[in-house]
Amino acid sequence: MSSVKLGFIGTGVMGTGIIKNFLKNGQEVVVFNRTQAHAQPVIEAGATWAESPHAVAAQCDIVLSMVGFPQDVETIYFGSDGILAGARKGALLIDMTTSTPTLAKKIAAKAAEKGLQAVDAPVSGGDIGAKNGTLTIMVGGDKTLLSRLQQLFTPIAASVNYFGPAGSGQHAKMANQIMIAGTMTGLTEMLVYAKAAGLDLDETLKVVGGGAGANWSLSNYGPRILQGDYTPGFFAKHFLKDLRIALDEADNMHLQLPATQLAKQLYEQMVNTGKGNLGTQGLITMNDRWYQA
Repeated sequence: MSSVKLGFIGTGVMGTGIIKNFLKNGQEVVVFNRTQAHAQPVIEAGATWAESPHAVAAQCDIVLSMVGFPQDVETIYFGSDGILAGARKGALLIDMTTSTPTLAKKIAAKAAEKGLQAVDAPVSGGDIGAKNGTLTIMVGGDKTLLSRLQQLFTPIAASVNYFGPAGSGQHAKMANQIMIAGTMTGLTEMLVYAKAAGLDLDETLKVVGGGAGANWSLSNYGPRILQGDYTPGFFAKHFLKDLRIALDEADNMHLQLPATQLAKQLYEQMVNTGKGNLGTQGLITMNDRWYQA
């Protein structure tokens, strides 16, 4: 795979880590980002800049994307200067954005019309997973592509998991985000409670993390909270977007998810108070008791 030129659209926190791991693996990577200045770290690491998603797709046989919101995905794929307009015949298009299953199906259908292949491949693992090359990837699309994707993703992922036809990767990511919603609210309230009770918070994290309460959010975000570090491994505004998608999809399936609904409301309050650019662990700043001695 190292001889294949990759295109990558989106150089945010996650995209930057992924691109750098591809570059470390000897991959040639052509990049585009809405704001070129944000792509500078990967350009300095060896990536080549292109002026548009069309320009990326025109010179690469594999094009990956990871942008913020479904409307951003829609723009980079279907715009007049977008990926589908510029893609080479037979190209493989991989959207790693957490987006909607409906949009993933739309991209796959349009790609097929043009003689292209497209899969949805959202990820879990946060900024740490992107940096360390230990992401979990959830794939929806043509199953015959799985071995090729597993080889491609070797530098960036600990596991690549197939879930079904187009849109299935996005559904798997929604299931993941529903679980994360519970662990983030649990982490926040556990720490507020422990502090109010006068417990040693480092010791509390250690003990809870060593028992049945252990989870990824606690291990990775708990220490950041104690350090007052709310920088985004994953933006709160993007997590809110994910929870809204999950609840919309649940509604389509006539499901009630009251705990996820409450988590969505809490993150809405956070975003509406101007804290959407904090990491998801910033949810704890919405609890006044956290700041009391």
